[in-house]
Amino acid sequence: MKAGIVGLPNVGKSTLFNCLSQAKAQSANFPFCTIEPNVGVVNVPDPRLIKLEELVKPQRVMPATVEILDIAGLVKGASKGEGLGNQFLANIRETDAILHVLRCFDNDNIVHVEGRVNPEADKEIIDMELQLKDLETVEKKLEKVHRTARTGNKEAQKEQEVLNKVKAALSSGISVRGVQIDDELRKEYITPVQFITDKPVLYVCNVDEGSAATGNAYVDQVRELAKAEGAEVLVLAVATEADITELETYEERQMFLDDLGLDEPGASKLIRSAYALLQLQTYFTAGEKEVRAWTIPVGATAPQAAGVIHSDFEKGFIRAEVIAYENYVQYGSEAKVREAGKLGVEGKEYIVKDGDVMHFRFNV
Repeated sequence: MKAGIVGLPNVGKSTLFNCLSQAKAQSANFPFCTIEPNVGVVNVPDPRLIKLEELVKPQRVMPATVEILDIAGLVKGASKGEGLGNQFLANIRETDAILHVLRCFDNDNIVHVEGRVNPEADKEIIDMELQLKDLETVEKKLEKVHRTARTGNKEAQKEQEVLNKVKAALSSGISVRGVQIDDELRKEYITPVQFITDKPVLYVCNVDEGSAATGNAYVDQVRELAKAEGAEVLVLAVATEADITELETYEERQMFLDDLGLDEPGASKLIRSAYALLQLQTYFTAGEKEVRAWTIPVGATAPQAAGVIHSDFEKGFIRAEVIAYENYVQYGSEAKVREAGKLGVEGKEYIVKDGDVMHFRFNV
């Protein structure tokens, strides 16, 4: 599962990517500094993992991860191939969620591709270009479906009706994720097309250091826009976050954060938000050799969770022994949880909860 960082050129995407992945993607004060998408596998900060490590004292600890892509900046006309448009759109299509970075700071030393600071207008440019590309996609799809529908095929007629709704929405400047339609119809006829604007989005407001804790007027503007879409907004001073990652010790980083009025790096919040945006959750395995966080989709069953470790675990699944994270912490060890009768034995229908500590029984 991948989240793609998108936005106009020069809004801080590559600097943010460097903060998240601690990679060193090239970042500079000119458009199209990023051409090929940079890919980073980022650890998901999780205090529960630290607590389990304290209790179990394993030989090693493995956190959950999420894949982040830093994609080239998009400009007006991208849907028609302007700038690096075609490449940008192909790269974003491969992602599962969008982290949309908007410039929400004034600085005459950093050029803006449109020559002004206006996050609402920036958002409109990106939205419009993605919607135009999706409009092209739905029109091509409708041509094929229309031919079948004309023969009297009921299934094709139903699909045509749904796609016409999508086309009407896009023509009105509404993204596919905003189309009001029955969940089953969406799942059957919209999701398989992989529309770009159907992907969930998180708006990242890149602010100056003084606005890191409270935001500013630009951020207020973005919050209003996001509220109308039901999307989340995260405020981040990206340049400051880059400075924090350069500090060597935890104490130095904490002092810096205290001065800014922050309880943790914004990058940590963003990683967790991206994880949630991708509809992912974590379960744990805990033993002397290893305490590990495993990534699964929300709603995964016990056999599906077992399959993340090894496909044989899923094929030969017998049962799962499950301890709620809160019970593990309360009693302090697996043995004491068993003694207290708080260890659950679950079968194939069990839906894994976020934070479950699990042990699988299987036979191949």
